[in-house]
Amino acid sequence: MREPAAPEQAGGRGRRRGQAAVPLDDTAKQIIEQLQQDGRRSYAAIGKAVGLSEAAVRQRVQKLLDTGVMQIVGVTDPLMLGFSRQMMIAVKCEGDLEKVADELAAIDEIDYVVITAGSFDILLELVAESDEQLLELLGRIRAVPGVLGTESFVYLKLRKQTYSWGTR
Repeated sequence: MREPAAPEQAGGRGRRRGQAAVPLDDTAKQIIEQLQQDGRRSYAAIGKAVGLSEAAVRQRVQKLLDTGVMQIVGVTDPLMLGFSRQMMIAVKCEGDLEKVADELAAIDEIDYVVITAGSFDILLELVAESDEQLLELLGRIRAVPGVLGTESFVYLKLRKQTYSWGTR
């Protein structure tokens, strides 16, 4: 459960890796680090920490959201919210991986898609309310042209999920 995303894709992952990084000055990085520590931190408190006014922080945060550098969301444990299944699905493919990844990303229930190197070509993450829904989703995933096979990894319990990797 990965990188911050653009706000226009609520629940999604926004800016895709492989796109050019947005240049950030030291102040923008400090603002991001403040929000990584506490996403509910007030603009006034962030301003004190980074030496800006509340209004300036508000503008800077909005720019970071608009450019897809980050999103601010409440992160939850789906298994504690009534979703009986959370899982990673590894996909073997043939053909144009980016096209297959884009088609898989278009499936609303899939919340994470990444092209990988190694034994599998694409990794997906999703949550499902029931085994029946999971079975239906697996069928839809396997029906995408270019998908050769899948392997499912069911999450039994979330032990760690953090997003405070700082900035570079």
